[in-house]
Amino acid sequence: MAGQPRDLIVVGASAGGVEALREFAAGLPADLPAAVLVVLHLPPGGASALPAILDRAGPLHALSARDGEPLRRAHLYTAVPDHHLLVHDGRIVLSRGPTENGYRPAVDALFRSAAVDRGPRVIGVVLSGALDDGTAGLAAIKARGGVAVAQDPHEAIYRAMPDNALARVAVDHVLPSGKIGGVLAERVREVVDGESNDPGPAVDEVEARIARSEGNANVVSREVFDVSQPSGLACPDCHGVLHSLDEAGTRYRCRVGHAWTAKALFYQQSLGIEQALWAALRALEEKRDLAIRMSQDADHRGFHLVSARYERHRAEADHAAGVLRTFLFEELPIVDEADDASDETA
Repeated sequence: MAGQPRDLIVVGASAGGVEALREFAAGLPADLPAAVLVVLHLPPGGASALPAILDRAGPLHALSARDGEPLRRAHLYTAVPDHHLLVHDGRIVLSRGPTENGYRPAVDALFRSAAVDRGPRVIGVVLSGALDDGTAGLAAIKARGGVAVAQDPHEAIYRAMPDNALARVAVDHVLPSGKIGGVLAERVREVVDGESNDPGPAVDEVEARIARSEGNANVVSREVFDVSQPSGLACPDCHGVLHSLDEAGTRYRCRVGHAWTAKALFYQQSLGIEQALWAALRALEEKRDLAIRMSQDADHRGFHLVSARYERHRAEADHAAGVLRTFLFEELPIVDEADDASDETA
């Protein structure tokens, strides 16, 4: 295929991302010969004010993405709540496919779809955010000859997403968010082969189809199983078996399509453990209070041995509740969303 320019820029951000995106948009040239697609983690309900914010911040026209719309150069499209923002056959796809790391829209879903659809014509940009959404997608872009850019972690309000990208991907440029646009203005004018010489892992195409919600559910399940191995871990969303998508065990999917990176899964499991401990504390305190009532009732009716037995149950539950309450308030380890990425890149 004849040479073509790098004409698609995909951007991902999470916590602290609005400020980074505002500075990024301000640095883009008005005549940028590429379309820009942006995912910022959003709550599922309501409307997003991000298009208006970015439209005021920079020279490009910013608007909410619409399903089926062709990509236009010098336009900036933002994800809408509760939908993945994807690219397929040169058009925008909005999908309610399975969540990734608990998010919809997800950065990895956008990056992966762009890599599969456009190959080396894609530039991926990772900005401020917690955990590691975007790292796997940025790796897919690089694997197909695209360009990888990360915000300077020292500038990011939340540095985990840029840090994780730098730890696991050969990033081409590391810059403050306000200076990324100048580099992109140069890179988009490069002419590259229209298709990558390296088609990339088959799992990327399978995951791109899952994100688009294409095909029969049983077919999707079989495709996941064909490119993965059972991990022995459970999906936090549906409690189904997670299958490992790589030998290192850094990425997982369940049979219905929920996707997790190892770090996001660890964080979610930690939250689940704390919730279970609070539920156990509530159950113990309820058992204690019920034992008090039953002991008093038995004593009132003259059943002193029964009353004593319930008093022992009360004491046991009260002791266990006290131990658990002390652990929850004073000893439960705190799992930081910033995790260990800064250590990896130090």
